[in-house]
Amino acid sequence: MPSEPIEAEFVFPPALSQEQEDEYRKLEREGPLTPNHQTPTATTTLTDTITMNELEKQYTNQGFHLVEFTPGAGEDPREWNKGRKWAVTAAVSFLCLAVAIGSSIITGDLEGPAKEFHAPQEVINLTVTLYVLGFGIGPLVFAPLSEVFGRKPIYCVSIFFYFIFTLPGALAPNRATLIVSRGLAGVAASAPMCNVGGSVADIWAVKERGFPMAVFSATIFLGPCLGPLFGGWIGEKAGWRWIYWVLFIFVGACFIFTLIVPETLASVILRRKAQKLRKETGDDKYQTLGELEAQPLFQTLKVAISRPLIMMVMEPIVLFMSFYLSFIYALLYLLFFAFPFAFQGIRGWSAGMTGVSFISVMIGMLIAICAMSYQEKLYAKVTRDGSFPEARLYPMMLGAIILPISMFIFAFTGAYASVHWMGVCVSGAVFGFAMIILYIGANSYIIDSYSNFAASAIAAKTLMRSCIGSSIPLFVTQMFSAMKFQFAGLLLALVACVIGPMPFIFYRFGERIRCNSKRATKARRGQGFKGDSNAKH
Repeated sequence: MPSEPIEAEFVFPPALSQEQEDEYRKLEREGPLTPNHQTPTATTTLTDTITMNELEKQYTNQGFHLVEFTPGAGEDPREWNKGRKWAVTAAVSFLCLAVAIGSSIITGDLEGPAKEFHAPQEVINLTVTLYVLGFGIGPLVFAPLSEVFGRKPIYCVSIFFYFIFTLPGALAPNRATLIVSRGLAGVAASAPMCNVGGSVADIWAVKERGFPMAVFSATIFLGPCLGPLFGGWIGEKAGWRWIYWVLFIFVGACFIFTLIVPETLASVILRRKAQKLRKETGDDKYQTLGELEAQPLFQTLKVAISRPLIMMVMEPIVLFMSFYLSFIYALLYLLFFAFPFAFQGIRGWSAGMTGVSFISVMIGMLIAICAMSYQEKLYAKVTRDGSFPEARLYPMMLGAIILPISMFIFAFTGAYASVHWMGVCVSGAVFGFAMIILYIGANSYIIDSYSNFAASAIAAKTLMRSCIGSSIPLFVTQMFSAMKFQFAGLLLALVACVIGPMPFIFYRFGERIRCNSKRATKARRGQGFKGDSNAKH
């Protein structure tokens, strides 16, 4: 898998060691590293591996001139000036914002196309389902392709097709056109979501990423909530087609960013430098480590697709944490349909004002992002005698308690018009807070547990999350209509209670599970990484 996973950027202290991060930069491949001429496969484990320095030494002894960045020459994106770094950060953040908003903005008026095309509401809801499903499928292909072609070409192609496939939504003469174009747009739009984290890591060193990641995280987490905020007013005042027109215009503006943003992928920049040196000197011994270790595209795609599926089935931590995060993701998309029930259906609000209610969720998210600094202090205190992945679970354990509370509040305030609307908004804020600390805690634990296979572990989670999240629009309307609002909400709260003990179970037994895994790190509490040849740091 080619890019340092975007989730790794939110982990602090860093879950990836400097060597592992260098491996992502130079090789655009996750480990473990094997001696040259040995091909890693989807089933490669942590045995018979070597370090990056040992691999470089092997090739040097064979007479190769390994091409590296020249310090101080400005070749390395991490040596660019702050202005250029911030320009790139802003550009790629807008790409993610366009993708995130696109997933939910059309929920501002789903009744419009249903009436115009005389289609059942569930059929029109497929416009959300197929778009979100594309988030899980697309990265399995786009991620390894960026290894070959670089980030910039993938951004250009991805956003261009996202731009093109958004247009049929605005002009759709029938429901089939609308649904199919949304599915294609979702697959195309998935590329920024799996590559932008790598772009940020390309240009900012770990110690510099704090504020840039705060800015970037706002687009990732807040984007889906901004969708119904804008879509509600546009649909109410101008009609559902104008939702697609506005999205089309915004994506078009973002496409311009892809044309001017420079290439940031270190392996591609070094490859171009090596090609130039070979042309100038006529010496084919000038090679980058990435070129020497390059695998055939078919092999790269095979590993990128198969390894996440293998880990999802074979690794309990990946399986259960992915399921938990999928449930949270599903709840977020459920709110896009449940809030209209609570505010439009029960309280008689307009679509525009219903969209405004999502500000409550965003407030909770922002509070959680600001509060994560306390987790850093707690992590430092708990790991004084050595790091271990379970120390990442404290935010998740708190979130597992808060999440059911938010759902209980939602169930018993949203169902009754006599209850003040602030009750529903409070539940939204509490949910937003719980979602972020659960998301960051669980992702940190996955990455720390499988730091040598972080990209594949996260790809497995993303696939499951998108599959489960995309199913929500297919039954949420019937669920809240047939079960009635309070009992549908109560069911969600009870499910949250049932799976709530999961982080506590992994805190207690996670070490034993990791030690029985061929891919997980073997760090133990109180021992750090002493005696663990497979460990990081």
